[in-house]
Amino acid sequence: MARAVGKRAARSAQPATAHRLRIVGGRWRGSRIDFPAVAAIRPTPDRVRETLFNWLQHSIVGAQCLDLFAGSGALGLEALSRGAASVTFVDREPRIAQHLKATLDRFKATNAEVVVSDAERFLERPARPFDVVFLDPPFGADVLPHIFARLARGWVRPHASIYVECSADSPLAAIPEGWTIYRSKRAGQVGYHLLRASRGSPE
Repeated sequence: MARAVGKRAARSAQPATAHRLRIVGGRWRGSRIDFPAVAAIRPTPDRVRETLFNWLQHSIVGAQCLDLFAGSGALGLEALSRGAASVTFVDREPRIAQHLKATLDRFKATNAEVVVSDAERFLERPARPFDVVFLDPPFGADVLPHIFARLARGWVRPHASIYVECSADSPLAAIPEGWTIYRSKRAGQVGYHLLRASRGSPE
């Protein structure tokens, strides 16, 4: 869903069909998502999304979700398809944001917004709490410690779920006090984790 570092040459060699994926479950199951041929986008694989939303099956319906580093929008769109109340998509690339808005218009999704912003800068805004947060930053960017710290200051509700995707070869960054690691798995070079904010953010 987000950006990968150092994989641009491999991405550029892929055919145009590499810039398309499908929603795995929910009301839009099987629907196509097209996204721009931007080397920075690394969509979360279908099988990883299926596992993630199995983990979230009891908490995604009615949830308010934040999709930072949105990229293709696969995670946030999957959440909307499965009954999330709303999703805020954040990406710093205007071209990506334009495609996300077009996709939401095609699905007639009125319960979502797209924000063009760097993720850390977005979290400098006055905090509003979310139930589910998706984090798929560029591999090797080392931004998770800063993102975790900012999310812990008002951006997550008690018992919120925080999904993190990172390189399987790198340890997960230290998580804030009051958060726990609920699930962890690996798929090839991708490590993915579901965290729980057991007591939420301080007021």
